[in-house]
Amino acid sequence: MDKSFIKGLRLIEALALSDQPRGITELASDLELTKSNVHRLLATLVSQGYVRQVPPQNHYVLTTRIWELGNNVIRRMDLTQVARSAMIRLAEQTGETVHLSMLEGVEVIYLDKIESAHHIRAHTSVGARAPAYTVATGKAMLAYMPDEYLDRFDGHMVRYTDTTRTSVAELRQDIRLAREQGYALVSEGEWRDGIAACACAILNRSGELAGAIGMSGPDSRIKRKQLKEIAPHVVAAARAISAALGYAPRP
Repeated sequence: MDKSFIKGLRLIEALALSDQPRGITELASDLELTKSNVHRLLATLVSQGYVRQVPPQNHYVLTTRIWELGNNVIRRMDLTQVARSAMIRLAEQTGETVHLSMLEGVEVIYLDKIESAHHIRAHTSVGARAPAYTVATGKAMLAYMPDEYLDRFDGHMVRYTDTTRTSVAELRQDIRLAREQGYALVSEGEWRDGIAACACAILNRSGELAGAIGMSGPDSRIKRKQLKEIAPHVVAAARAISAALGYAPRP
């Protein structure tokens, strides 16, 4: 058990439950810690963006970082619950694996999935991550991000298969096409060989990106023509989830 980590968590809790900024002496007394210990913990939290000092006494308060993390967890919980019925419907329509993803930095996180009944199918694991630039759900979500967001991939695009995009210029072409179509396609596996996929972004009440729903399967069974035929079902599923989250497109 890491005692320093526990002390840091107790300090965060004390600040979170306080109605006003707290000083080192007061926190040390409440937590039964030395002032030097509290000062060191606060310095670490400040350096990591969780705590800041406020004038005039330069006491300490939490930043919104904790709120952002908690809100992220809540959004995931809401999204998985709301999306489930649309995922089931899409799985029945396509007979392929359906997954729900969320963008986090330069990666996608798989939040939920419905496995295909086929013996040969695309394999993903809930909680697993994949490079956003290599998978359909990632490209569908990147299409809703500002153009400069793609710059963070520069110099970090690893080749996983023969078809993996390895330059931001190539990625921009894919994102431009995804924006034009309203969905993203990967007809030849860029993350794993032999995987074809189609995905569409999900928007929340404010019209902001909430995640993406995608369908994937072996490219031996799903050719580009089939992907094009499946795309309207994926788009419909994304729209149904977006509507359930409160999103209403402008007329």
